[in-house]
Amino acid sequence: MIERAEISAVLQQMREVKMQVQQGISPEMPRPNAIRPVAGEQSGESFADLFKGAIDGVNNSQAQAKSLATAYEKGVPGVDLHQVMISMEKASVSFQALTQVRNKMVGAYEDVMKMPI
Repeated sequence: MIERAEISAVLQQMREVKMQVQQGISPEMPRPNAIRPVAGEQSGESFADLFKGAIDGVNNSQAQAKSLATAYEKGVPGVDLHQVMISMEKASVSFQALTQVRNKMVGAYEDVMKMPI
């Protein structure tokens, strides 16, 4: 599952890149705030791998919420309503965060495509 700290770190890195682009810092120049790996991330991991891991994490949280809801509906002992509601909210928030990251990525792609050559 995606931790809030990991999402915040990715969003902070995206803000730093945006700020550097706005300031006109070219990729060849050494950047004072170069993108740092997220805690627990290997330095060789690409953004695609990170994004795929985020999608898998959201999928897992949604599957867990669904299985808890099904277990509660069947009356499985030990499954409380508050556990079901909390897992459903976690799945919802993680999906919304992933959707926002996707929207930002699409916006960034569109901005790059509009740049003059």
